[in-house]
Amino acid sequence: MKLFQKLLLAPAALGLMAPVAASAADLNIAGVSQYGSQEQVTSITQFSDVQPTDWAYQALSNLIERYGCVAGYPNGTYRGSRAMTRFEAAALLNACLDRITEVTDELKRLMAEFEKELAVLKGRVDGLEAKVGELEATQFSTTTKLRGEATFDLGAYTYGGSYDRGPANTGPGLKDDAALLSALTFNYDVRLNFDTSFTGKDLLRTRLRAGNGKASAFDGGQYRSTKLDKPFESSAGPNIVELDRLYYSFPVGQELNTTIGARVRNTEMLAIRPSVYDSNLSDFLYGTFGTSGVYNKETGAGAGLVWKQKVQKGSPYLAAAINYVAKNAQNGDPELGGVMTDNSAGSFLAQIGGAGNGWALTGAYRYGQCGTDIRSGTQYTYAASRTSCGAIREAGGQGAATNSFALNGYWQPSQSGWVPSISAGWGISTFTDGYDVAINTKNAQSWMVGLQWKDVFVKGNSAGMGVGQAPFTTSTFDGSTPYDGNYTWEWWYNFKVSDNISVTPALLYQSRPAGQNTPQGETFNAFGGVIQVGFKF
Repeated sequence: MKLFQKLLLAPAALGLMAPVAASAADLNIAGVSQYGSQEQVTSITQFSDVQPTDWAYQALSNLIERYGCVAGYPNGTYRGSRAMTRFEAAALLNACLDRITEVTDELKRLMAEFEKELAVLKGRVDGLEAKVGELEATQFSTTTKLRGEATFDLGAYTYGGSYDRGPANTGPGLKDDAALLSALTFNYDVRLNFDTSFTGKDLLRTRLRAGNGKASAFDGGQYRSTKLDKPFESSAGPNIVELDRLYYSFPVGQELNTTIGARVRNTEMLAIRPSVYDSNLSDFLYGTFGTSGVYNKETGAGAGLVWKQKVQKGSPYLAAAINYVAKNAQNGDPELGGVMTDNSAGSFLAQIGGAGNGWALTGAYRYGQCGTDIRSGTQYTYAASRTSCGAIREAGGQGAATNSFALNGYWQPSQSGWVPSISAGWGISTFTDGYDVAINTKNAQSWMVGLQWKDVFVKGNSAGMGVGQAPFTTSTFDGSTPYDGNYTWEWWYNFKVSDNISVTPALLYQSRPAGQNTPQGETFNAFGGVIQVGFKF
């Protein structure tokens, strides 16, 4: 008989000692004598009145066959529905005493044999209890967890082509091309997320962020499509810590979630992330899913609602989201900002779609007031989206805004192998007539395709390739033919040093980052390389 089986017997037997309501008049001394003198049975089939359909059949069978301490009456019955007196309970307990004694003696022998090991285990448990107590006493919060991320980027771009110095740049927010950013740079980005939950289902996120990426080769200040997702620098300067996020999300019922915040991003209030392409590199291919006119990462004060159909895990579901973010919400002057004013620099984004096990398909729309931009694009088109609202008003433009649409989706195989996951997106942005006094871009389009392979060479490592066209002008207000086309590529391999450290070497190529600012018939391209090291803690 196994030790743990014996141990199971002890509480069962002790339970028989519990008082049972019975008076002396109820006691049948002869019956108890017969019960106590009956030989132990070896099989439940010896009881003529116990059937497999009885609710306690299995329990009784275990007591008989495993422990052998159940007796019956001389006539071969068990009388399971009959009330038990204390004397009958004592008789049954007496039949099990030998077994209990065996368990006790064996336990004593085992404890003596493993005395040293038990002492070591007890010491370890006591030590763990002391450490847990110390952690509980010194933790800075019982409701907040810290999640950190640090990224190093070492790399550079080199520029070439027949128009080798690049075009002159007059767009706001873009650097002059007189000195191309081609030096090798080493930049960092640090994010500290303080995630707080009060109910277990809500989230208060506070993020602190610092970096020194504004003057790097990868900040996108010169040619926007060269921008990587990670480089960051506070508006106050390099190495300055900034409050980057502050918002609160909480559920309303079973299928609806609400978010409100003073510093929140519209792409953080989506129902479905419409891509599984996970390079962590290009801001256009990875960060905005190739449709930066819609998913433009607008950040400011805002609110959003997300609805997800509640289904069984793994089943297809429908989802929708709607959010509003105002970049200038903190300014009380209606001529300069506020919420829901003409000068809020607000973005209204709506998304609808469906997803299942390994796939998703979404459609989205964004209305962007003057003061917002399409996040990426050729130098020609991106500069148009950042045209000064004051200049437009002074020139007589009214109601300048953008309407952007996007279709995105992905598919990924159930198992890693030669077949990659496929993510794709296509988008179009239309500039309203209020812009025509300042710019010539009327419509712009973009697209991307990203392929990613998992467990390449080593389990946990991945590789990928992304290609697309950042937003480029396809039609103009004056009816002229634009020559703004471009291509952006990236090839990369992600090596997992550990669960918390990864190294990603990558090659980057821009066929025509300046777009129409490069004269027709001339060439101007950018080729780059970067080694990105990521730390999570």
